[in-house]
Amino acid sequence: MMAVHAHPDDESSKGAATMAKYVSEGVDVLVVTCTGGERGSILNPKLQGDTYIEEHIHEVRAREMEEAREILGVKQEWLGFVDSGLPEGDPLPPLPEGCFALEDVDTAAGRLVRIIREFRPHVITTYDENGGYPHPDHIMTHKISMVAFDAAGDPEKYPEAGEPWQPSKLYYNQGFNRPRTEALHHALLERGMESPYGEWLKRWDEFQRAERTLTTHVPCADFFEIRDKALIAHATQIDPDGGWFRVPLDLQKEVWPTEEYELAKTLVDTSLPESDLFAGIRDNA
Repeated sequence: MMAVHAHPDDESSKGAATMAKYVSEGVDVLVVTCTGGERGSILNPKLQGDTYIEEHIHEVRAREMEEAREILGVKQEWLGFVDSGLPEGDPLPPLPEGCFALEDVDTAAGRLVRIIREFRPHVITTYDENGGYPHPDHIMTHKISMVAFDAAGDPEKYPEAGEPWQPSKLYYNQGFNRPRTEALHHALLERGMESPYGEWLKRWDEFQRAERTLTTHVPCADFFEIRDKALIAHATQIDPDGGWFRVPLDLQKEVWPTEEYELAKTLVDTSLPESDLFAGIRDNA
């Protein structure tokens, strides 16, 4: 299994419990991180103003990634592109020269093809065409993942990238979906607890966000603690006392014990909905 992500920390906030579950079952899991997160802000208020971190953010985030990798039990490779940053303002400023989002899609996909052919995954996870949220690096990650999935098995494409290998399935991460958010929101309110999701749901309504098709619900509640430890390892990005951790784990396990995916491409027969990213593959292995 290969999980393609834009920045260090994305692997721990999107599908981490799923990866830890499969690792526990003996599945070889590789995280491919497209950029180093060089332009990421320090989001943890406890570390803001730390001059060393600000001046060495690339190295710090690499160390955080290594710690998270060890917690999850996965392998990890850097694709080697430079973080594009998240442009803000009206009008939006131009993206910085040389950043990931401005790379030629086909050329950039060649690096991912090489790793696919070396690692030989049966399943790849990535982001949908909106990037999960419209960060330019997330959208670019989607673009190169789609090109690489189709090209990796074609001997005429990227012949310099190694022997062809065709993955069987490609999924979009859809962990931040409305059914899950609503279920946790109402469960918290029913128990007389404060919910961090009220504003999320209002924004969904305001922007009329289209609902995605959730094809695959992977049971992985036993690995939520590992997921959270890996996320906390990204200390510059995550406040351990912040909103990510306001929903008690016991409640999460009871109300919504799965992580969700959208099956985008498959070359094997499968029956929807699924509970396993390897559905249709295990029988043919």
